[in-house]
Amino acid sequence: MQFSKALTDWYLQNRRDLPWRKTTDPYFIWLSEIILQQTRVAQGLPYFIAFAEAFPTVKSLAEAPEEKVLKLWQGLGYYSRARNLHATAKMVNDEMTGIFPPDYNGLLKLKGVGDYTAAAIASIAYGEEVPVVDGNVYRVLGRYFGITTDISSPGAKKEFTAKAASLMPKGQASLFNQAMMEFGALQCVPKNPPCMICPLVSDCVAFNTGRVNELPVKLKKTKVTNRYFNYLIVKDANSNSLIQKRTAKGIWHNLYEFPLLETDGPMASEDVEQLIKKYDFGFQVSGFRLLNNEPVIHKLSHQHLHIRFWEVITNEIVADAIDVETLKTYPFPIIIYNFIEKHWQLS
Repeated sequence: MQFSKALTDWYLQNRRDLPWRKTTDPYFIWLSEIILQQTRVAQGLPYFIAFAEAFPTVKSLAEAPEEKVLKLWQGLGYYSRARNLHATAKMVNDEMTGIFPPDYNGLLKLKGVGDYTAAAIASIAYGEEVPVVDGNVYRVLGRYFGITTDISSPGAKKEFTAKAASLMPKGQASLFNQAMMEFGALQCVPKNPPCMICPLVSDCVAFNTGRVNELPVKLKKTKVTNRYFNYLIVKDANSNSLIQKRTAKGIWHNLYEFPLLETDGPMASEDVEQLIKKYDFGFQVSGFRLLNNEPVIHKLSHQHLHIRFWEVITNEIVADAIDVETLKTYPFPIIIYNFIEKHWQLS
């Protein structure tokens, strides 16, 4: 088939030299797929290398403390992926004698493994003929075949999966799936794709009808919630500080942070100061100051966090307060960790 051959020929000439492409071990393929969920390869590659070195087997990952896993994950975001990674490693090690399920249906039973990830692992590790469908695949197929189905609609996944399956050459599931993903990542990119050097351009419906920027169709908009965080950085008589673990479900579960005042909306500094005065620290506050005049805006997929940091000073020695070097060993959301690095260098 012209599409499939042109696609795989392009891949064999243009594919990136990536470590997970040099193995069929399901552990490393699974590890790469979880890391690369919602993450660009350039960002995910050093994390994959770090995880592969720290945890060369599923057993070593399963037996690691969760805080070590989260610390190594720090900066990648979507921390539920790290928790699911750890939970799945324990499941495979403890319940499956360290052996990953050998097929697509079995892989779907693993925590954090959905249709796309299961298909990627099954096809690359085991050669099972199941197509992968992600944003790259929607884009490549949507543009080339001129498919106008809204990719956020209920039936889109089934339609695109069937189309990809019909194009997959017999016995080449691994090659075809990787070619499709790589083509979408490097050639058929979301904005301003280099169509004039595309090997598929002559038969690409989107290019030939002037709809490259319109396909694939996605009508559903993500609703974004704004949240307002005020972090209280305690500085006691020993210059030590307090941190706490986020145990509630939601963002940053099981990561660490400073004591937090969350407000319903933006507040004037003097109003936040009144809240700080009423905060039950358990010690006498001798002073406080705002460390960043402009809020740091941290954008997550469904939330925008407006973050301010306040230094809270006490002349007492605070129980459970820790020094900055110890503090840095804990897993923090990257926005807080970056502030720690910057603040303590300046203070």
